[in-house]
Amino acid sequence: VNIRHTYLSTESLIRDASQLDIVEKLSNLQQSLYATENLYNQIIRQIGFPKKQLPIKGIYLWGNVGRGKTFLMDLFFETLDIKKKKRVHFHRMMSEVHARLKKFKNIEDPIIKIVKSMAKDTRVLCFDEFFVRDIGDAMILGKLLDGFFIHGITLVTTSNISPSELYKDGLQREQFLPAIKLLEQNTDIIQIKDGPDYRLRLLENAGTFFLAKHEGTQKKIEQYCSKMAITSNQNNKTLGILGRQIQTICLGQGIVWFAFKDICQNPRGTLDYIEIARQFQTVIISDLPIFTEDKDNLARRFISLVDEFYDHKVNLILSAEENIENIYKGIKLHSEFKRTASRLIEMQSLEYLGLAHLS
Repeated sequence: VNIRHTYLSTESLIRDASQLDIVEKLSNLQQSLYATENLYNQIIRQIGFPKKQLPIKGIYLWGNVGRGKTFLMDLFFETLDIKKKKRVHFHRMMSEVHARLKKFKNIEDPIIKIVKSMAKDTRVLCFDEFFVRDIGDAMILGKLLDGFFIHGITLVTTSNISPSELYKDGLQREQFLPAIKLLEQNTDIIQIKDGPDYRLRLLENAGTFFLAKHEGTQKKIEQYCSKMAITSNQNNKTLGILGRQIQTICLGQGIVWFAFKDICQNPRGTLDYIEIARQFQTVIISDLPIFTEDKDNLARRFISLVDEFYDHKVNLILSAEENIENIYKGIKLHSEFKRTASRLIEMQSLEYLGLAHLS
């Protein structure tokens, strides 16, 4: 089963010519990877293990939000019949790299050590939302990408902007330019043409706020989660955030569904919410209670969560016992929650939902 067959045979998809063109290119990449995999195995049988894998040019897929870039990359990954493959969010990968750099701070050339370790079990690396705004990331990406390509890792990535626009106007951008050149040399830069924003259309049709007491609310959210996580979703799995596990109802690429008690009732901090906001474009939270005065601690956590999700342009879908305007019944946080309610209403607007996720 390849990406082309899966794409054409998935009944729930709304297909367009631009996506089909990308599918063909991803399908061709799959075939090239299979061909070199067979050749690599022949070399192993004849002369033993070669030092490096055979490099294959990857794909850098960019374009406007809602065009299905992440979905297409995930479909490529799911249908790629190669064991040594890895799919990760760009921000999460960079967080892991920085953590390893701290661990290897006394080692000469730690990035090379990190790349060699990754190359042992990764031939194809897929990561979503390539976006650089942190100078720490910008300063190491050139060496990191160079290591990937030298060790034969094929990169497939998505972004809202072309490589030439990455880290534009950033501090010491001249030191980041080699990373852009490496991307241009080692990936086919493909822009998906403008067209319908399928994510926005789905959000508009499904809605982003539900009253828990209404019949069918749970089923509607389940259907939405299933459609958004079409390539893969897992039910009742835990999610690791900053070394702690959080229970989820549904977990897929770019989307996660929490019960309110798991995301706010248990002690969580701003850093947890920032990390979730950076990893997930869409977050569902069900069963928001009415915030009476004895629940001010919960209300404070929820206010913090909304602030971070708003700043990162997360699509937030809620089910609650009351309408947003009536959900806070306390006194102390009345003015703060008024601002939160205003933000939640704005987050339901088509203008907000059409914004690019800021990972």
